[in-house]
Amino acid sequence: MTNQTIQVDANLYNYLLSISLREPDILTQLRKETAQHPYTYMQISPEQGQFMALLIQLMGAKRVLEIGTFTGYSALVMALALPETGQIITCDINEADTAIAQRYWQQAGVDHKIELRLAPALETLEKLLQTEQAANSFDFVFIDADKVNYDAYYEYALKLLRVGGLIAIDNTLWRGNVANPEVQDEDTVAIRTFNEKLHQDSRIALSLVPIADGVTLAVKNP
Repeated sequence: MTNQTIQVDANLYNYLLSISLREPDILTQLRKETAQHPYTYMQISPEQGQFMALLIQLMGAKRVLEIGTFTGYSALVMALALPETGQIITCDINEADTAIAQRYWQQAGVDHKIELRLAPALETLEKLLQTEQAANSFDFVFIDADKVNYDAYYEYALKLLRVGGLIAIDNTLWRGNVANPEVQDEDTVAIRTFNEKLHQDSRIALSLVPIADGVTLAVKNP
């Protein structure tokens, strides 16, 4: 028995996948294509995707907001978990990467559930809040975009999320750099500061889960 999270080496990680991962072929294909991308490290891990899908099913979520699309794996795994009437709005600025995403969404037959908005995410979030009157309307928000804007994305997410809704924020362990005070680059400092803010934020219930590169879960309190 152990009273802290165990270390996951390559052997244990492969075992974890072998007895837990249930990845549909379409997701495997997308993950393999993304592995050839020069920024493949931006891809979420398959076990993280499955975990997020489980959370969406557990919540009975129907309306999802995603900040950061990349090649569409996270949007696809969430869309597959949503009911037929479910809807995802996903934000990105890269036409080439999101073209890959759209191709796989179509192949999976879930493209009708996903609305891609190609614009700076902060502009899209402001429009959702002000023009579209979407405050308190989302069940689940996934943040996985540029790290220096995490705090701004989070503040918008809280306004757009319903009470009891869940925000999932990726990369909050940042390859362990957040725990190393000698690492002071802009992204690391931004995530470290963000993590410290959330720890003190009474507006949410909080858990940082050490899956993949760290996923922070924040439930909006009444």
